[in-house]
Amino acid sequence: MNNQAKLEVCAFHIDSCIIAEREGAYRAELCDNPIEGGTTPSYGTIKRVREKVAIKLYPIIRPRSGNYFYTEEEFEILKQDVLICRELGCDGISVGVQLMDATIDKERFKRIVEWAGPMGVTCNRVFDCAPDPYKALEDIIECGCERVLTSGLKTAAPDAAELLGELVRVAGSRISIMPGAGVKSVNLAKLKATCGASEYHSSARVMAPNPVTYVNPEVNDYGNVYIADAGEVRAMVNILQA
Repeated sequence: MNNQAKLEVCAFHIDSCIIAEREGAYRAELCDNPIEGGTTPSYGTIKRVREKVAIKLYPIIRPRSGNYFYTEEEFEILKQDVLICRELGCDGISVGVQLMDATIDKERFKRIVEWAGPMGVTCNRVFDCAPDPYKALEDIIECGCERVLTSGLKTAAPDAAELLGELVRVAGSRISIMPGAGVKSVNLAKLKATCGASEYHSSARVMAPNPVTYVNPEVNDYGNVYIADAGEVRAMVNILQA
């Protein structure tokens, strides 16, 4: 087994993508709305990021937060966003669709993979919502995805290292298992040693300082901007390349 592994940075800002590339990450999953688990970034964001970075770029395609059971209108929005990513020269997308019983919607997923071609397709954490991870894994392989982003059905991947290792074993060379959620430099070496995955996913995010000199104390819906911490990204890259 090659001990070197790759890092994907979950990027909620263009600066995070730039940091990811500079610090040695292999891929960026570009997202909006970090508080809601990530939704599709804007056309302008995807376009500008693609112009600025050369590392692999996989925008998330998720028209809203919540479940992955989409109406016909939402699914049409999803399709158009997939085509936009292809038009803008993205390397792939991160996406997921489920049926009402939370199993993988194979019919729709196969259509997404077809629309995406020749881009790669990562199955996002819809996998962690499925009632049976082993059936979900086989369904996702059948759909033609190249990897599964998963926390091992837990809130944080380090808490599911044993299951993640089993998924890596079952998947073999058919698909990549990419642990993500709660992955940090302080737990990455142990997670890697336990599960043996070849790629890992982390936002390494910190709250960006607000440069505005006046903030109205009566308004509480400003929100926050999150960017990747360069030192944390570099530390994880070093661990995976050790």
